[in-house]
Amino acid sequence: MLEEHVIDVRVHDRAAFHCGVPVLDDYVHTYAAQQHAKGISTVLVIVDKAAPSKILGFYTLSAVQIDVQQVSDTERKKLPRYPVPCFRMGRLARGMESHGAGLGEFLIGCAVDRCLHARSLVGAYALLVDAQDEKAKSFYERYGFIPCGDTPMALYLPLGCA
Repeated sequence: MLEEHVIDVRVHDRAAFHCGVPVLDDYVHTYAAQQHAKGISTVLVIVDKAAPSKILGFYTLSAVQIDVQQVSDTERKKLPRYPVPCFRMGRLARGMESHGAGLGEFLIGCAVDRCLHARSLVGAYALLVDAQDEKAKSFYERYGFIPCGDTPMALYLPLGCA
């Protein structure tokens, strides 16, 4: 059974995580716990309950705002004319052994669920991501993310009405 946990250096084996993208591996190995402790981003890991130290995948969330001119014309009509608060999923990765197992979709679902919960406490319009390449962009678009106006590799997912 999969579980989502806030990263904990006493429990999670960061050094054993490998997703095949050096910058993401390095982030987990070196920076994730530090950035989490400093409040720069919340780092959430997915583990199997039977092996809680093994990180199967992770994502990060932080606060951000977006210029209303970056959203679609339809969405812009519903929003104020100044930057609106959002959440940013700065990083998302699944371990090499989990490719093709649907873990990416599970990670997005966890992130959206967490944002919707947080949105009940703190205002936020959307979840933003920055796709690293066209393959990642297509992945996010399959789940309803919309490219931002001037930055098509940046995408957003409106979180809907409460």
